[in-house]
Amino acid sequence: MKKHIRAFVSLLCAAALALGCASCGGAAQSTGKSGGTAGVTHITVWTYYNGDQLESFNKLVDQFNETTGREKGIRVESASQGSVSDLETNVMDAAQGKVGAAAMPNIFSAYADTAYALDQMGMLVDLSQYLTEDERAQYVQGYLDEGDFDGDGSMKIFPVAKSTELMFLNETDWEKFAQATGAAYDDLSTVEGLVATAGAYYDWTDAQTPEPDDGKALFGRDAMANYMLVGARQLGDTLFKVQDGKMTLNFDKDVARKLWDNYYVPFVKGWFAATGRFRSDDIKVGNVLAYVGSNSSATFFPTQVMVNDTESYDIDMTVLPSPKFAGGEDVAVQQGAGMVVTAGTEEEINASVEFLKWFTQPEHNISFSVDSGYLPVTTAANDMEAIKTSGLELSPKMERILSNAVQSVKNNTLYTPSAFAGGSKARKVLEYSLSDLASADRATVQERVAAGQPAADAEAEFLTDEYFDAWYGGICTALEEYAG
Repeated sequence: MKKHIRAFVSLLCAAALALGCASCGGAAQSTGKSGGTAGVTHITVWTYYNGDQLESFNKLVDQFNETTGREKGIRVESASQGSVSDLETNVMDAAQGKVGAAAMPNIFSAYADTAYALDQMGMLVDLSQYLTEDERAQYVQGYLDEGDFDGDGSMKIFPVAKSTELMFLNETDWEKFAQATGAAYDDLSTVEGLVATAGAYYDWTDAQTPEPDDGKALFGRDAMANYMLVGARQLGDTLFKVQDGKMTLNFDKDVARKLWDNYYVPFVKGWFAATGRFRSDDIKVGNVLAYVGSNSSATFFPTQVMVNDTESYDIDMTVLPSPKFAGGEDVAVQQGAGMVVTAGTEEEINASVEFLKWFTQPEHNISFSVDSGYLPVTTAANDMEAIKTSGLELSPKMERILSNAVQSVKNNTLYTPSAFAGGSKARKVLEYSLSDLASADRATVQERVAAGQPAADAEAEFLTDEYFDAWYGGICTALEEYAG
């Protein structure tokens, strides 16, 4: 009898062990740093990936676990925290030990400002000592510089996937407008040309209905902070000058006016729009024909426009370079969160670095790029010939995306602002100050037009020098709060 009981208990233990191992795969929803099975170091990774990006990442996590991870006794668990904002909130809650917060992960996706804040709390590992000089030389230097907060060769951010900005266009509906008016892609190569074309599109759509002042918007932007920061750089200005972790504000009024005239003014006139959470949402419902956003956002570009709940039609996508200010410098944004490793045991840190080095090997990094639209981070992989000859299936759509992104990287000086205390909050000022005002004032104009007021009269108070001056003074005051 005792023999049967011991056999039964052994069977239950084996089943429990099997179930426990099954929960450690790439898609497991881990809540923090894991305990370990004997001989296995468990690593948790938090990301903001969703959709195809999350699926691709988890596929690679599973591949690592089944190969190198198995050989070296490392098990990686990944969990998406939702959006970038959700991830940042959850990480900060964990770092501050808030009630109900999960334990800190071993690795998480981070932009420079969030990484800098955690580094100031003493929670990040300098990874420079875990890579040889030859290993570091394989990565694009600009991507490594982003995590060198003190300029001493430290590596607080491990680059894993990068992006820049491109323009994505609903080619199907654009073609109707182009054939009727003679509009061309070249018209969209400069910011000023884009604004003029958007005005022409508004007038063209307005003329197709008997009601006055009901034209449609052509364009929207996903990241307003990028427009402000990169636009200023193209115009010869650097909004945030950072030294020793402290920011000096340098927002020239003429530069600010240029940014205002080429976003706020066309928005108030109805030539630009932003209604959905992302501009790909606005493409989907026909609110805009084009938007500027991260090349990684292209995976969310819709294949149909939904006219209403029952009516839709198919659309094709065209990819174009992001417009620049006429006569400005060739500057494009460098973005895409890297991975940071949090303080832990030496085994956990070594295991984390092992996974990140594996993930950024050309064959794995290219695989993630082909699925997600992100760019690889090593010089060997950040090349279209390497991507095309990787043996991976590359759809015509993804080839257009990556080709344009690679060209943008090669043809421009890439810019990302240096990290500083309060940088994340200062960026949010840039993100919302101009866009929120434009949205609110456009809504007021629409209410006035609906009440019978001509559009020109409804817009007039918002297009004065005094109105711009008030906004400019307000945003400078708000940004000065984060200056050193």
